[in-house]
Amino acid sequence: MRELLSQLRDWHTAGTPFALATVVGVRGSAPRAPGALMAVAATGAVAGSVSGGCVESDVYEVATETLTTGRTELRTYGISDDEAFGVGLTCGGTIDVLVQPFVTAADRDGLRELVDTVAAGEPVALATVVSGAAPPGARRVVLTGRVSGSLGDEGLDAAATDDARGLLAQGATGSIRYGAHGERRMQDVTVFVQTYAPAPRMLVFGAIDHAAATARIGSFLGYRVTVCDARPAFATRERFPTADEVVCAWPHTYLESTPVDARTVVCVLTHDPKFDVPLLAAALRTPAAYIGVMGSRRTHADRIARLREAGVGEAELTRLASPVGLDLGARTPEETAVSIAAEIIQHRWGGTGRPLGELAGAIHHDRGGA
Repeated sequence: MRELLSQLRDWHTAGTPFALATVVGVRGSAPRAPGALMAVAATGAVAGSVSGGCVESDVYEVATETLTTGRTELRTYGISDDEAFGVGLTCGGTIDVLVQPFVTAADRDGLRELVDTVAAGEPVALATVVSGAAPPGARRVVLTGRVSGSLGDEGLDAAATDDARGLLAQGATGSIRYGAHGERRMQDVTVFVQTYAPAPRMLVFGAIDHAAATARIGSFLGYRVTVCDARPAFATRERFPTADEVVCAWPHTYLESTPVDARTVVCVLTHDPKFDVPLLAAALRTPAAYIGVMGSRRTHADRIARLREAGVGEAELTRLASPVGLDLGARTPEETAVSIAAEIIQHRWGGTGRPLGELAGAIHHDRGGA
């Protein structure tokens, strides 16, 4: 949704009808996770992707059709028949795509609340009827303190709202099945719940050229990026135009005062023990998903010794990605930033970091429904 915010707002402002295609189910290897979006306007414009190119042409045709009929459509795409030039996934998996038309002003206004909430960085979940004994495409927007819309039944609304808030707390997206009135352990209605938690944070410490490149790639990957350095001449907006915020403060002081959760990644690029040691000691007390620190192997050994002297335990030290990044042979700040980003992605999804050509089996790792 975030990558489509600007386009959807423009279409809404212009009063342009559009259709929204959403991946609501994945089985086996597939290029996009549940929740991937593609939007098609009545003008023919397209934004987003549901498969990376495999089935977009057919989804486009279905979306165009729904703008005429006004009906929500559910399509399933499996492995393609290359000889017959059939539409499908070359990766061998199967995806379910729900295509919903937003033709009337009322339809578009209902989605605008979701778009504005996501843009504001507030947590929100969207529950949508995919199939079964409820109106196809019926939607319910679930926020922390309020709800809007209906799935067509009070009991179903109540059950889906409870589950949507649970998934939102986990940052998870997935399908849930209910009875027609929201009964548990029944299969009459399938509801797809897509959650939009605030963007995860990337905290970059050390206002150097490598930090500028890392901030750029962090923004590209969807992180909310903060750059922090204690030196006023270096911690400036002009040096880091792509960062969401630039903070001039002692790194460990700032880290101890800012929210850090299990999705936060920390990149320490300062190269200075007087910054690194107290900062890393503080970072290792947080639930951060990734803590990477730049430096040579000699610097790493010295840093580990200093951290041990500061009372950091062996279990905590194993959390450090040091020296930071994967071995790509990087030389420039931009190449180093790619190396760091690659390690963050590997850590998140459990990849091997080896060339895919050397491996067998599924290319896309299990996303766990997130």
